[in-house]
Amino acid sequence: MSQKLGLIPALTLLVFVAQNAMAAQSLPPAIEWIPQDAVISLELTQPKALLEFLSCEKATAAITALPLYQKQASSPQFKEFFNLINFIEITLGTDWRTALAKLTGGGITFAICPEDMLILIIDAEDQDMLQKLHEIFLNMARSGADQQQVASTEFGDVTAWTFNGKESHAIIGKRLVFASSPEGLKAVLELRANSKGANLTSNSTYQKAKAAVKPDAVATIFADLKLLMQIPNIAQALEQQRQNPMTALLLAGVIETIRDSNWLALELHLKENTLDFQLSVDGKTVSTTSPVAFAIPNKPGEGILPNLSVPRRIAAFSLYRDLHSFYAAKDDLFPERTSGLIFFENMMGIFFSGRDLTNEVLIETKPEIRLVVAEQEYDPAIGTPQVKYPAVALILRLRHPDQFNEVAEEAWQKVVGLINFTRGQQAMPGLIIDRPSQGKTKYTVAYFSTTGMEDKTNLDSRFNIRPSLAMPGEYLILSSTDGLAQDLIDALHQETEQTPKPLAGTHSMVELEGGQLASILQANRKTLVQGNMVGKGSTQEQAEANIDMFISLAKFLDSAKLDISVHEGLTRAGLELKLNLQ
Repeated sequence: MSQKLGLIPALTLLVFVAQNAMAAQSLPPAIEWIPQDAVISLELTQPKALLEFLSCEKATAAITALPLYQKQASSPQFKEFFNLINFIEITLGTDWRTALAKLTGGGITFAICPEDMLILIIDAEDQDMLQKLHEIFLNMARSGADQQQVASTEFGDVTAWTFNGKESHAIIGKRLVFASSPEGLKAVLELRANSKGANLTSNSTYQKAKAAVKPDAVATIFADLKLLMQIPNIAQALEQQRQNPMTALLLAGVIETIRDSNWLALELHLKENTLDFQLSVDGKTVSTTSPVAFAIPNKPGEGILPNLSVPRRIAAFSLYRDLHSFYAAKDDLFPERTSGLIFFENMMGIFFSGRDLTNEVLIETKPEIRLVVAEQEYDPAIGTPQVKYPAVALILRLRHPDQFNEVAEEAWQKVVGLINFTRGQQAMPGLIIDRPSQGKTKYTVAYFSTTGMEDKTNLDSRFNIRPSLAMPGEYLILSSTDGLAQDLIDALHQETEQTPKPLAGTHSMVELEGGQLASILQANRKTLVQGNMVGKGSTQEQAEANIDMFISLAKFLDSAKLDISVHEGLTRAGLELKLNLQ
């Protein structure tokens, strides 16, 4: 009998432990502890996957090889940071990667609420390790300069701590809750006590944004755009961008959609060596009567054409923009810039022999517009400039090429003639026009002659420019060099044979090649260093470090691709960053 009675305390203790374990496991999703009026929230649901991606052997080797990292690693502050990491590793009995995985493996939730209130919730996998880490920082705070600010307060069954008298945090089971103010922590604890309280998941705007996100996302960000648009600086910045003609042309429809949207959802997916971001907003689809309708494909199957691929390509752009409709809507789009545009129209009238810019020139272009930027390959027989500019080309698709080709040729030659006239007045050499061929396409090129120059290895920057006009098939190419024009003639010929299909619904795409960007930066390193020294007053060592940092970052990025489209009533943008982890 006594033996049976002796089992009672043991069983009671076992039940108590089991109940606490179940309570620790039964914590609701952290997002349910975020107030309903949160303006921005981040949910990192798979921190281990992101940690593994960013701290794997290849990524670590690539990051530590960066000159910026190597420079910082030798600084006293960085060494102090490493000493702290080593101390934490010893205290916790594991390496920092394992510790970080165990301390954050359950997820990270962050929110920005009204009145600058910040909330951070971290769900650990190892409760003991979380408590040990808190003890480490608690002891450091008690021995620091602000030791008098360290204090604890009881909120019901929870002990809240502050290390500086401002922030407030608490550990609840495996969950660390941090707030930028005691009021913030109180708001979280009130939601914890009332599971039916008005938390973010009960916000209908958040629910709609969440529904647009794929369930396998590693991380998601929600933003209440209606609340953000009430911030004067944000609303003013969007309006200023809308009034800029170039920005309005490039970002047409995007600014308007963001301004009219209720929510924004951003999700992150991980692939091999690639970060894939997908953004969605719910702004109303631009109507056909809107001034910005020139940038939105409205018919089924309409969209941009794939970017063109040429040797040494740095960047490529493909846009769906009806230039005729864009300029026809100028009075609605830019009412304050009408006088400036009149001068522009008068100049265009000279080049196009009095033809109306809107209804006789721009109407001849189709909405498919492409732009290519490529590193130049210099012919030693012609010479090499000291500063090496990339070549840039604009590719337009024409409605009636047979009728418009001569009009474009005449306008182009008038521009060259005006340049030569202006330079002649200053006793400077002008451009020479030639008409070579690339395959079956004859094109026009203007160039500065290097005949008679003994040293052709350090030419003036003007020798980067060999403006060219080519019109293969239904396309018109305006290129800064004949080399890029030749490559584009070949690329368009190959594309025509394959009959490319438009990317339906997509109205903008940008692609960037990191290795080629690094190559042209390296080719101009000396000039860039000198510019940094003059422009920022840096020492040569500082300037070299700054430029080398940009070159290294460009090498670290294998490629980037951004596309913007309209599908199923939502405007979506995708950003794909492929990292060079070789």
